[in-house]
Amino acid sequence: MAKKSLVVLTGAGVSAESGLSTFRDNGGLWDKYDVNDVASIEGWYRNRKLVLDFYNDMRAQLKDTVPNAAHQAIAELEKDYKVTVVTQNVDNLHERAGSTRVIHLHGELTKVRPENGAYDESFSEREVIDVGYGAVHLGDKAPNGSQLRPHIVFFGEAVPNIEKAMDCVSNADIFLIVGTSLQVYPAAGLYRYAREDAPIYIIDPKEVPVHDPRIVHIREVATKGMETFKKILENK
Repeated sequence: MAKKSLVVLTGAGVSAESGLSTFRDNGGLWDKYDVNDVASIEGWYRNRKLVLDFYNDMRAQLKDTVPNAAHQAIAELEKDYKVTVVTQNVDNLHERAGSTRVIHLHGELTKVRPENGAYDESFSEREVIDVGYGAVHLGDKAPNGSQLRPHIVFFGEAVPNIEKAMDCVSNADIFLIVGTSLQVYPAAGLYRYAREDAPIYIIDPKEVPVHDPRIVHIREVATKGMETFKKILENK
């Protein structure tokens, strides 16, 4: 029998338990910067060095961060389900935990690309470079001669992988949402593409601003919530 399809949409709440800061944390890395300065296309054009330094710091933090039990539990679901992870996170913790199908909506922290290249025209990733946890500085050039920039979807830019994510959700037998407040669009609207007969589960300790009779809200942090979710699957 073919495995059922399970799509997991994840947000910052999954990685927060590994110690990575979220936009809304107090005292985290994001508190030291204005989001518009380091996470928008206007901020990039205004001060490239500031943006590069910010993501260098994030990369250095990621190097010493390890996947937590929620990442691992999601990866383990592949034993019994055809799992696709759609993540708003730019870290690589899902991959490091063992997930084999991961769609990054907002880019990948460990990668860079030319400021002016094929990606800007066709979203082709052939010029994308994996730098791991290394630093990238002003003056570091791509093979095409333009400044290297983070392979991140800044505010004000298109989200190239959103259509791929929509397709995955629309074909899923089960849709799970973990650690996202569902306030950042277009990702926040993905649950609307779930089939009428597909159950939707949300794991988040806080109230989530969506109202759909199919939704089961597990009000727990990601690690604990994944334990609860796996028990629900076992009892189905």
